[in-house]
Parts: sequence; structure tokens; C-alpha cells
Amino acid sequence: MFATYLIGLREGLEATLVVSILVAFLVKSQRRDRLPQVWAGVGLAVALSVLFGWLIEYTSTSLLARSEDRELFEAITSVAAVVFVTWMIFWMRRAARTIAGELRGKLTDALAVGSLAVAGMAFLAVVREGLETALIFYSAVQGAAGDSGPLLALIGGVVTAVVLGVLLYASAVRINLGTFFTWTGALLILVAAGILKYGVHDFQEADVLPGLNDLAFDITSVLDPSTWYAHLLAGMFNVTPAPTVLETIAWVAYAVPVLLLFLRPARRTPAPAATTTTVTERGADTGTEAEAEAEAASTSPRA
Repeated sequence: MFATYLIGLREGLEATLVVSILVAFLVKSQRRDRLPQVWAGVGLAVALSVLFGWLIEYTSTSLLARSEDRELFEAITSVAAVVFVTWMIFWMRRAARTIAGELRGKLTDALAVGSLAVAGMAFLAVVREGLETALIFYSAVQGAAGDSGPLLALIGGVVTAVVLGVLLYASAVRINLGTFFTWTGALLILVAAGILKYGVHDFQEADVLPGLNDLAFDITSVLDPSTWYAHLLAGMFNVTPAPTVLETIAWVAYAVPVLLLFLRPARRTPAPAATTTTVTERGADTGTEAEAEAEAASTSPRA
């Protein structure tokens, strides 16, 4: 369940920071009259994300009659989730320095167009995170049918992210966003490796890939599947005591190079002058957007 909590926390905080940037910019620009449009766009994005998650689950459980078709569907969604996770992690690492400025620029253009443009801009800024969350969550909890724990963990992660976002906006807390996104990014890479491993297993069960009975190793005597720590490793990173050869190759081939690329020190470039501004009042001045931009600028790990 920790893996799904982490997914909710990471994706939720990204979306919360985006919303905080938009709200703070409107407050600073004396355009509070446009806040209802922002919240309307955010609400629509959340509703669409929930609908998308339900549609994935409904397709798997109701529309696909044959078990082979369900296995293939789950395998494809697993691979798609891994692609989204990888893209999201590296995108945040690269774009953190400029995300606030880009959002402010787009919102300025939207204000000039009208209310629908403002709502649409807020919708597009949040819906990506929501759709990613729905897809990643579905892929991460395959095989947990009837267990409400993962869903509660995801909701808990999102609620935690919202609380942190509100406190950051109100200047009540200070967290190093660079360190946060680095550690959660590394953990999510391991989660994604487990999702990919699960996807390979589903491809094998659907007879798309061979080797379902070819085990790479069997350490059941050491890692008893019935123990709590075995459940923890399987739930978080899909580490199992008797994986197939292809599952093991997929896990290692993804986790090792992606972790090395993600953790390598990035070439530091001077941050824009606007990102050095600090929070002076409770969202009334430059607000959370400046703090988020300045702190998130350090998303790459330091030596």
C-alpha cells in the first residue's frame, strides 16, 4: 500500500503546486474574479480522472470476457504506466526551473481571452496528473481485487499532498521540494520497474511472451511469500521469490539504467531572476509560485 500512497502523494503534490501557482498569480494580479474559473477547471479535471480510472477498471472486469484478453489488457496498461512514470519523473526534473514562469505566461494569455480560456488552462494543467495517477494506480494494484487498502492509500496520499500544498501556500511550512522529488522519483522508478515486471508476467500468461515456467531463481525458502516483509516487497516493487527469467531481465534492464540516469548530477544553470523571490505574505505577494519554483529548481540530487 505504500507504493500507492507514494503515487498519490507525488502526483497530488505536483497538481497541488500547479494549482497554487495559478491561484497565487491571480491573487497577486488582483484578478480574484477569475478564481471560480480556475476551480471549475480543476474540478472538471478531477472528475475526468476519476471517470478514466473507472473506465479502465470497467473495461478489465466487464468488457473483457476471456482471461487471456484481460491479461493482455493489464499488460498493455502496465507498459503504458511505466512510460508515463518515466516521462513524468524526468519532465519534472528538467522543467522545475521554469514551470512557474510558463504557467504564469499561459494564464496571462488565457486571461486576455476570457473565462473559458482560464478554466481550460487550469483543466489542462491538472488533468495530465490525474490521468497519469489513474493509469499508474490501476497498474500498481493489479491482483488486489476486493482489497480497499490500495485505494485508501492512494486517497491518503492525495489528501496529504493537498494539505502540504495548502500549508506551503500559506507559508506555514518549508520543505525542500528538490529533495522530496528526488527521493520520491527514485522510489517511483523502483515501483515502475515492478509494474513492468508485472506487465511482462501478464504478457507471458497471455501467451504473447514465452517462458512462463522458466524461473530465474527460487528463494522461497529465504523469502517466504506468507511473511509481512515478502508482502511489503511484492506490494511496493513487485519483488517476488520465484520470478521468471524474462521478468527478472525486464526489472533489472529498466531499474538500473533509469536510476543511474535520474540520479546523475545535472548540469547546473543560473536560475531566472524571478525564481529568487521569497514568500513575504500569506499568498498575497509573489506567493507559493516563487517558492515552489525556487525550491523545485533543485530537483536533481546534489553530490
